[in-house]
Amino acid sequence: MIIIHNAKIFNGKKILEDNSILVEKNIIKEIEKKITSKHCKDYLDAKKNFLMPGLIDAHFHVNTPNYNFYESDRHPKSYIAAHAYNILVDTLNRGFTTIRDAGGGDQGIKMAIDQGIIDGPRFFYPGKALTQTGGHGDMRKKEFIESCACAYNGNITKVVDSSDEIRKHVREEFRKGANHIKIFLSGGVSTNLAPLEMAHFSDEEILTAVEEAERRNSYVMAHCHTDEGANRCVDLGIRSIEHGSLIKAKTAKRIKKNNVYVVPTLSAGELIAERAKDLGLEDETLQKVKEVNKLRNKAIEYCHKAGVKLGLGCDLHGREYLKTQCRELLLRSQVQKPIEVLKSATSINAEIVQMENKLGVIKENALADVIIIKGNPLNDLSIFMNSKENLLFLMKDGLIKKRLLH
Repeated sequence: MIIIHNAKIFNGKKILEDNSILVEKNIIKEIEKKITSKHCKDYLDAKKNFLMPGLIDAHFHVNTPNYNFYESDRHPKSYIAAHAYNILVDTLNRGFTTIRDAGGGDQGIKMAIDQGIIDGPRFFYPGKALTQTGGHGDMRKKEFIESCACAYNGNITKVVDSSDEIRKHVREEFRKGANHIKIFLSGGVSTNLAPLEMAHFSDEEILTAVEEAERRNSYVMAHCHTDEGANRCVDLGIRSIEHGSLIKAKTAKRIKKNNVYVVPTLSAGELIAERAKDLGLEDETLQKVKEVNKLRNKAIEYCHKAGVKLGLGCDLHGREYLKTQCRELLLRSQVQKPIEVLKSATSINAEIVQMENKLGVIKENALADVIIIKGNPLNDLSIFMNSKENLLFLMKDGLIKKRLLH
């Protein structure tokens, strides 16, 4: 049991000035101006610093060591797992107590976290993401010839080319414990087999994935940059549009009306624009990302104005580049007020992972994922960029992981 007092609290939705919380085991039991308990021996003075729910990243990749996806497919699984270990430990230490994987994360990672083998964030995963032959996520090179006529089955994605194949894959991922399903509905930036504007899969194939997910009380998240693709997402029952870089005002209103979430991912585009050659990416990729980067903030503005619930995710690959994970918060503040960005990174992302009122909030009976950050992020979100110094307290599931206050 611990009582944290003298804190400026962001509860996932609004600010509570000079409040206290009581945590018992892994549950937030009480929130009041002043809390005392004869049974509590651990009192922490927050010294008026900023207490809030642990951050949630709703578009994460744990199983990619770098941006050479073709090469990653050929690495031993033990090598991939070693990278994943470091990525997860680092991510928790930045204050992210929950992540939603967007392709490649599996039951082995979740088991390792749940059993304490890896001290990482809560982990929600889809198994391998689904693409079509020659689509974004088909990591084979153009000149590659498949001698056995086998479907591509890579490190983070898998090719499926019919409703029956999709149904079988989705059922198999849920059998193995997947929390949700990831599918590609448009071309992308980081691979070049498919043009950015190319629609992926037939309506029937997409509906099959959605139907199977709904049977499990789950959902489908869809990679989609284009406005046309976003409309298909709305029409076909997709719950979470990833990227949404080219969404227009009219489409944003449809997205809101149908209660679909959008998860912009600004950090990835920023990194590629800055370091495409260092990442080993082609000129075509750089041109595509420049096109997307010009319009992405306008898409966020359209969605925000329409009242769309915007999540937050970084979509970065590899330990080295994930060091800038918190830049996603700062980039979003170019378009939204800091409190709206923090809502995206906490309570809205908790809704996306189907943990509303359990994660992403400071409220009674919520799970005790709590951080205290030095200063006031409502004035300056860049303080998250230096978590080593500015993250003063970190609790995940009621367990204290970092404590610089007493």
